[in-house]
Amino acid sequence: MIDILKFIVSQTQLPEHAVKNTVELLNEDCTVPFISRYRKERTGNLDEVQIGEIVKNKEVFETLDKRKKAILKALEEQAVLTPELKQKITSAQDLTTLEDIYLPYKKSRKTKAETARKNGLEPLAKIIMSQNANDVESIAFNYIKDNVHSVEAALEGARHIIAEWVNERTDIRNNIRYQLERFAMITTKVVKSKADTSTALSVRDETAQKFRDYFDWSENLSRIPSHRLLAILRAEKEGFIRVKVEIDNDRALDKIESRMIRSNNACADQIELAIKDAYKRLLLPSLSNEALQIAKEKADESAINVFAKNLKQLLLGSPLGEKRVLAIDPGFRTGCKVVCLDAQGQLKYNETIYPHPPKSDATGAMKKISSLADAYKIEAIAIGNGTASRETEALIRKIRFKNDIQVFVVSEAGASIYSASKIAREEFPDYDVTVRGSVSIGRRLQDPLAELVKIDAKSIGVGQYQHDVDQTKLQKSLDTVVEHCVNSVGVNINTASKSLLSYVSGIGPKLAENIFNFRNENGVFTSRNDIKKVPRLGGKAFEQGAAFLRIKDAKNPLDDSAVHPESYAVITKMAKDLGKSVQDLIGNTALLKSIDLKTYCTDSVGLPTLQDIIKELEKPGLDVREQAKVFTFNQNIKTIEDLREGQLLPGIVNNITNFGCFVDVGIKESGLIHVSNLSDSFVKDVNEYVSLHQQIIVKVLEVDILRKRIQLKLHK
Repeated sequence: MIDILKFIVSQTQLPEHAVKNTVELLNEDCTVPFISRYRKERTGNLDEVQIGEIVKNKEVFETLDKRKKAILKALEEQAVLTPELKQKITSAQDLTTLEDIYLPYKKSRKTKAETARKNGLEPLAKIIMSQNANDVESIAFNYIKDNVHSVEAALEGARHIIAEWVNERTDIRNNIRYQLERFAMITTKVVKSKADTSTALSVRDETAQKFRDYFDWSENLSRIPSHRLLAILRAEKEGFIRVKVEIDNDRALDKIESRMIRSNNACADQIELAIKDAYKRLLLPSLSNEALQIAKEKADESAINVFAKNLKQLLLGSPLGEKRVLAIDPGFRTGCKVVCLDAQGQLKYNETIYPHPPKSDATGAMKKISSLADAYKIEAIAIGNGTASRETEALIRKIRFKNDIQVFVVSEAGASIYSASKIAREEFPDYDVTVRGSVSIGRRLQDPLAELVKIDAKSIGVGQYQHDVDQTKLQKSLDTVVEHCVNSVGVNINTASKSLLSYVSGIGPKLAENIFNFRNENGVFTSRNDIKKVPRLGGKAFEQGAAFLRIKDAKNPLDDSAVHPESYAVITKMAKDLGKSVQDLIGNTALLKSIDLKTYCTDSVGLPTLQDIIKELEKPGLDVREQAKVFTFNQNIKTIEDLREGQLLPGIVNNITNFGCFVDVGIKESGLIHVSNLSDSFVKDVNEYVSLHQQIIVKVLEVDILRKRIQLKLHK
């Protein structure tokens, strides 16, 4: 434990006692949301981000430790493990250092050096490395035998062995790493077959158009922005360019020679040749690939962080709440799919209308929408933002409804993925994908979080090169974001889908299915204690998840709050001491503030937990999200051809990247506010200026109709 604690503390700079207790909680299968919310006394009030860093470094340490054990075992089997070597391995702080130590002992494929050793040339290599012999050719003559047919062949074999020694020297490898880290240039050249037609391609082929900037590019690898590196690597993967990572070869060779050559004789000449061979054949290819991989990992991390921030904002988007909704998935030829949902998102009616060409039955469509709004007491209308969205919105706004009905345009991103998924088929086995898609649009308005958790996060469309980054790391990061969002909002156990329940702390897919089935078979849960009746849901799962599961209209009002059941007794005592009921405390700010919390502190319950309890009792079950707001685009802008430089337009931020943000101004193409156009001062983080789905005013700077690009500026 001491080793892992020292490692995590050195990486995070967090207090050792907080790290120690957090690691213990993690080893007890506690979740990050549970630890950060309900174990503040043990962690020293660490937040989710800090606990997440402990989790990440704990995994790094465990991976490193596992690799050390594997290497030690391999070296023992080779009978080459010395106390000094063991000490080097056990004290290694990262995988790169560890692999460098192990490199000379790896059982690799057949190499030139191995062949030379089998031919008996290692003694010759050692003589040359001693740098004391002047007539190496005469010495090499003594090694001509069997497969070695000449002096030059003997010297070449010896150089191959020396080249391997050069490659295995940690100091030399680290020096080249340093040069790559500081001075490496990433350069690109267009593939010849693409170069010949690149001008034509740039007009016709959108992919070639996108990558044309990188047909001849050079930039310092340490300073290249993550999005540009990922774009370059995608262009290489798709066969448009070739990529190289280069440094000053003469300088690199001089550094190696200065470390190895200490004479001025024939041995030095042979070593110099071996160094050049080692550098060109072994060191540079391996370490330049390593440098590119490190840069790629940093770019991945940056892109994943962007995606995670976007996803968090999207999932915590403003819900309309429990309102009756009419949802429309608009279309031209195939019509507009209409569904009516009750306040809990249950499908009550579906139909197809044809207000647009070729049928153009606008009058009939308006009458149908009006009658459905009356029949199902509709409170809001959700229109998908895909094909025919603007035309459908204009049609709806012409209808004179009897009651005040709000009209919203809702993102369709990922709706088609959901509608064809197993989850959708289970929810609506008797309806086709078009109806399911419309239902998803309506439910997104009611509660974005509850609906979007059913869709693979990568398909929601708020990422930056999400298909080019490490998919395992991406999935892990996105799962963490979803888990955080679900648990920060809380879940109504009596209405939640299996997908939503599966992200609750301590629950997971299998228990979520058990809860869902138990609810269907036995009716709604009336108290948190009822949750214990769910098959296979034991004490640990209840401890981790109960406080995040809410029971509406429960007999005990605390069951619809974020107060953990383990704290119910202390609240009951507070109420009793005040001569009140627990219900009397709910929402009574003055009464709650009169409580002397210090008198209720125990060894396990301290002020942080008690302060959280009081805050929750003031506004139990308060949704951390803002209410959904109606937004209207400029009705005169229908296509990119309608845009003019200098126009001021309302827009909605629909994606955020490191280089700026994209804005929906009500047409097919989103416009880009480059980071330089977000503010007149330097912008370090785009998220400090805009947030996903924020309603803003933009100024049109440039419109490139041919390339379908729109440059915008944030208007203050």
